[in-house]
Amino acid sequence: MFRHSTLAALLACSLITPAAMADAKLDTDMKKLALSSGCTTCHGIEKDKPGPDGLKPIGPAWIDVAAQYRGKPGATEFLTRVVQEGSNPYSSHWKNRVSGIAMPPNAVAISLADTRQLVSWILSLK
Repeated sequence: MFRHSTLAALLACSLITPAAMADAKLDTDMKKLALSSGCTTCHGIEKDKPGPDGLKPIGPAWIDVAAQYRGKPGATEFLTRVVQEGSNPYSSHWKNRVSGIAMPPNAVAISLADTRQLVSWILSLK
């Protein structure tokens, strides 16, 4: 009996570990991509990360972006377009929550494919 439960526990751990390792590698890869593309100049992952000189953060935390857009139809395409083309400073729903007024266009800093991958990862954050 003991052998069966130990074997089952080891088997369960061996099934979980590769997925956890894949998630950790994806997290590391996406953080590197964000850093090399300049995204982390304005954005952080966690909530309430202060901006320069203790001001509100420049851009919204990705955890907040995920909460705002996760599960909404077309969210990946919309956010990919915002990253690539920039946002309208007159229609920002982050007003009074961040110190930046708009996202600048980033097509010169990050490819469309990389943007889509990064946005998908951001939307998966919990």
